[in-house]
Amino acid sequence: MTAVGSVPRAAATGGPLTGTGTLVRFALRRDRVRLPVWLLALVLGTLATAQNLAQLYPEPADRAAAARTMGSPAALAMTGPEQYLESYTPGAMLGHQMIGFVAVLVGLMSVLLVVRHTRAEEETGRAELLRSTVVGRHAALTAALLTALAANLLLGLLLAAGLAALGLHGVTAGGALLYGAAHAATGLVFAAVAAVTAQITPYARGASGTALAVIGLAYALRAAGDVGGGALSWLSPIGWAQRSYPFAGDDWAPLLLSLAAAALLAWTGYALSVRRDLGAGLRAARQGTATASAALTRPFGLALRLQRGVLLGFAAALLLLGAMYGSILGQAGDMLEGVDALDQALAATGGASFEESFASVVMVVVAIVAAVYVVMAALRPRAEETAGRAEPLLATALSRARWAGSHLAVALLGGTLTLLLAGLGFGLAGAASTGDAGLVLRLTGAALAYAPALWVTAGVAAVLFGWAPRATALAWLVPVYAFVVGYLGKILRFPDWTDNLSPFGHIPQLPATALSWPPLLTLTALAAALLTLGLAGLRRRDVG
Repeated sequence: MTAVGSVPRAAATGGPLTGTGTLVRFALRRDRVRLPVWLLALVLGTLATAQNLAQLYPEPADRAAAARTMGSPAALAMTGPEQYLESYTPGAMLGHQMIGFVAVLVGLMSVLLVVRHTRAEEETGRAELLRSTVVGRHAALTAALLTALAANLLLGLLLAAGLAALGLHGVTAGGALLYGAAHAATGLVFAAVAAVTAQITPYARGASGTALAVIGLAYALRAAGDVGGGALSWLSPIGWAQRSYPFAGDDWAPLLLSLAAAALLAWTGYALSVRRDLGAGLRAARQGTATASAALTRPFGLALRLQRGVLLGFAAALLLLGAMYGSILGQAGDMLEGVDALDQALAATGGASFEESFASVVMVVVAIVAAVYVVMAALRPRAEETAGRAEPLLATALSRARWAGSHLAVALLGGTLTLLLAGLGFGLAGAASTGDAGLVLRLTGAALAYAPALWVTAGVAAVLFGWAPRATALAWLVPVYAFVVGYLGKILRFPDWTDNLSPFGHIPQLPATALSWPPLLTLTALAAALLTLGLAGLRRRDVG
């Protein structure tokens, strides 16, 4: 007889893919909220943008003027290849201006999905429990890739059906299907990238960070290629998606490169997975010192050490992002001249000069990228808790408030530091571009003005962690909503009240407007109240 709860010997001889179907169903069950939110946001955002582009540029003359302004090197670097400009219909405008941006988001969705169901499961120890049952060695990775495949195919179909249903000029059914397929293929490439990075490091954050760096490199290669001769764009999956030219030629051939790259990377992930132990990474962990430093014996020092890599990565990225925008500040007026939507968005800031008005809009983007770091850092205590590393610490004399507060302090100070570096890079490059040395201090101060909004973002994450830890993913709504409303909303003419629902909407539009202290002080007080409330909730609930 077989003992209750044991696994029969005959059943334990399954192949490497045994249990894949069950794990796919489990993954879909776990992501029953995340995936629909991702898909709806990407599809509805694309459809809303397509509709607004058609309304903002109803006449051929309007679109021709927009095409002329988008032909500059700076504009091509921020949008896509020049071929779209030859017949700038609403469909071509959508492909030109949105594929590069949305492809990054699709890549982010795919990376997080694969890492969540592979490396994160090993890091928490759940993968080892599953592997002790009738689950094959490759089942988890295969289930994650199949889930990513299903999500990207569904995204492509929804985009194709939605765009075809709009009936816009230049948006054909074939082009809509290609548009959706381009996004799906790009998502598959980055899902396969995550399958490789998940084998390299033993930590989920490291796997995600490495894959996100690949996405950033792909975007940079695409931008450099579109400005130059185009050769570098052929090294980027995002460049392949753009060069399928939906609504501007409809070329399916570049997507074959995406499928080939995805297959090759997935095969590499499988090959690497058999060269390591479960829970370990291919990259050997660096040996630490025999004794801990004085900083590591304190909660803040430990929290800073745990989050050091993410902080340094975001700091460098925001410094470069600020410098990139600053380098085109001197040409911003010529680049965007005649684009009515942007003219109205910049005029709404009330700036004394075009450069300052443009900089105030860019500051929103910089602040929202910094907010992404703040959410990641503020939710690190939740990751420590679910991984079982928090309980041993709290079993000592360390209080819950000091433990969680140290991570929140890193989020607050780190977010402020990234703003400072972004503003400094923006100011230095902007001063070199315009010849106005005063921009260094003005743009650095404008970036730091968004610090209270970041602190409120951290406060929202703290409240969710303290009172509703299972709902901490909702903290991501703050930066996502801020971007949709604070940046795209200005261009697409969203109602003013939508901006007031975001903490970023209450920040003075520096350097275009005068500094106003009351909203900054109010946001600071709100952040302090939210942080206090979150720590109070942590004291009242169980940990683990």
